[in-house]
Amino acid sequence: MPTFADFAALSFDCYGTLIDWETGIAAALAPWAEAHGLAVEPDDLVAAFSANETHVQQEHPTTRYPDILAETMRRVGTALGAPVSDDEAVAFGASVGEWPAFPDSSDALHRLHTRYRLIILSNVDRASFARSAARLGVDFDLVITAEDVGAYKPSPLGFAALLAGVDGLGVPGERLLHVAESLYHDHVPAQANGLRSVWIDRRRGDASTASPQPAQLVQPDWTFTSVGDFAAAAVPGDDRG
Repeated sequence: MPTFADFAALSFDCYGTLIDWETGIAAALAPWAEAHGLAVEPDDLVAAFSANETHVQQEHPTTRYPDILAETMRRVGTALGAPVSDDEAVAFGASVGEWPAFPDSSDALHRLHTRYRLIILSNVDRASFARSAARLGVDFDLVITAEDVGAYKPSPLGFAALLAGVDGLGVPGERLLHVAESLYHDHVPAQANGLRSVWIDRRRGDASTASPQPAQLVQPDWTFTSVGDFAAAAVPGDDRG
């Protein structure tokens, strides 16, 4: 079993790991739900989103993420029995930049960047990620989005692009560690590509309402309940550069 010191680069999922997309999704959908008199809790909105988003991504792998979100909202409306106007769908598609970062994310990333190259592999478009990156306040060494790849995780194309990108940075694949919340989107394909992985289990064992559950069992190599806790373990206070 390797130690954290054996790795030179960390690849991160963004939404659910660094950005609190469940809070952001619920907040973006709440005014629409209230306007139509839907008696739903935030987790209900996020669960309806989760039940539809992956299908839209699979059906439209080259479609930019704002349009994926817009179509997902239309299907959420159908599922919950309320209409969705074009303006409402477009507004939801543009909401990514308003989704908040987890409170620990920025400090943890700065701490990790003292030792590791930092990479993003995310199911999003470049413009939306740029708005999230501004919230995180870190200059990533490499950013790979679904827009770049032409496919959404868990498609193998994303991790193939990641490994090619890491090679371009001069980092061997065995020295790359993948860090993510979603077992479905990230840990299953990461381990299929021979990567070690860290599970950021922010719900502490409760199933995420935004990420589907994987069809197969997967066992991440390490588990932490926040990126902050992972950063403290990977870069102890007396080891910071």
